[in-house]
Amino acid sequence: MKFLHSMIRVHDLDASLDFFVNKLGLVEVRRKEVPEGKFTLIFLAAAVGEAEIELTHNWGSEELYDNGRNFGHLAFEVEDIYQTCQKLQNSGVIINRPPRCGHMAFVKSPDNISIELLQKGGALSPQEPWLSMKNTGTW
Repeated sequence: MKFLHSMIRVHDLDASLDFFVNKLGLVEVRRKEVPEGKFTLIFLAAAVGEAEIELTHNWGSEELYDNGRNFGHLAFEVEDIYQTCQKLQNSGVIINRPPRCGHMAFVKSPDNISIELLQKGGALSPQEPWLSMKNTGTW
């Protein structure tokens, strides 16, 4: 068995693409517009050939999907959790659970989906300002 993708429903496609592509650095692998079904599927990955995230955007839907209709969380391994969190914070992303331990952090997408960031290899030594930061929300 091979893991292929996880699907999440998104409300604002532009905001979601900005978050996943411009801020997290994923690449768009493929896109499928389905006019008869009034939806768009966009597949993203950390690199072509890696496991994917399928963003499903239903056109004209004003319904906001709650956590029961989208997904629990996505996890990404990062080279340097502190640099990644700083870059995200600098671009306006709220760090819900800072990387105080040097190993794990949580942020949320524009559709309120938790994104877990995990340090590649072992945990980094705890560093300020992350060490003294408080959680800014639930993850």
